[in-house]
Amino acid sequence: MKKWLACILPISLLNLGCTSFGNSPSDKEIQKYKLSNNFSKENSEFQNRRPKLVEEMYKKNMSLKAILKFLFTQQEGAAPDGNLPEVKPDLTKFLAQKDGLYSIWFGHTTFLLNIEGKIILVDPVFSDNASPVSFTTKRFQKPVLSLEELPEIDYVLISHDHYDHLDMKTIKYLKNKDLKFVTPLGVGEHLKYWGVNGENIIEKDWWESFATDDVEFIATPAQHFSGRGLFDRNKTLWASWVIRSKKHSVYFSGDSGYDTHFKDIGEKYGPFDVAFLETGQYNEKWAEVHMLPDQGVKAYKDLKAKKYFPVHWGMFILAMHKWNDPMFDLFKAGESQEVNFVVPKFGEIVNLNENYQINKWWLKTEPKEKLAEERVSD
Repeated sequence: MKKWLACILPISLLNLGCTSFGNSPSDKEIQKYKLSNNFSKENSEFQNRRPKLVEEMYKKNMSLKAILKFLFTQQEGAAPDGNLPEVKPDLTKFLAQKDGLYSIWFGHTTFLLNIEGKIILVDPVFSDNASPVSFTTKRFQKPVLSLEELPEIDYVLISHDHYDHLDMKTIKYLKNKDLKFVTPLGVGEHLKYWGVNGENIIEKDWWESFATDDVEFIATPAQHFSGRGLFDRNKTLWASWVIRSKKHSVYFSGDSGYDTHFKDIGEKYGPFDVAFLETGQYNEKWAEVHMLPDQGVKAYKDLKAKKYFPVHWGMFILAMHKWNDPMFDLFKAGESQEVNFVVPKFGEIVNLNENYQINKWWLKTEPKEKLAEERVSD
């Protein structure tokens, strides 16, 4: 709601032309989607397992008063006082690993995955803000690697089309690279609008897969919604993803409220070496579309995952909690649950086959000037 209200301002339209809205699927494409069990022919839009869930959430909680409070009231501590600790990753070391499972997290839901030598970039957002306009939803600090510093990538994986998961600037930079974009149904229309060759886009419905000799991507259910503009609500599909190689299996939740799909996925494809689960930007008012921390622990158990890697936190203000509340709430929820958490600093290379030693870095911040000096010295 916040991003839509911002983009209808006349100054935003003049400065941006709302190119970042992307492009909705054509009538021809929509005819194809009618074959999907997740598409409502009556409403001509994608839907959750419980079709009226999000609509009822909005009616119950999204009054004008609630929207204005969200837009103009900021929780004390919503942003860190200084820079969060980060590590400049040694990409030579990261790329040299051809037989394991490694990750580099950039904050929020952007991360690199090296699965037996295949490099996958997930929900990449490298812009200064997660919004169609430059003055809202600014990131806490610059990405630990710039777009120009990224390694060669084999696949870009997208969970859905919201601005904090699908970034026009990043896609335009990557559009001519030798890689494939893997998305849920309809999201490819945005990519093509921004210049990506349609032959490099692979769209999948829930439970459909795309496989090569080295890696398989399986689109799996999520409980969420989609849309980037004023009139495209749920015109594209949202998804979670299973990523499998010969030796490893990874789950990525995308954005999702808690529902039966986690248990279904765990029974069908689990156990997983690691589950990247959204753990942030939550509120009881919108628990239908973003899990609360205790629900994240339930999802982890349902999925039969060996490690819990929390994402969707630590870089943007999209909810009314403190920036580091997700970790306090998550660790409290997992106290007696035998949860194996992986919470690295930005840029830290993590060997996901090994035990991870938790360093509660989210208790610390650094002066802005110090990180700026470190970046120059690098």
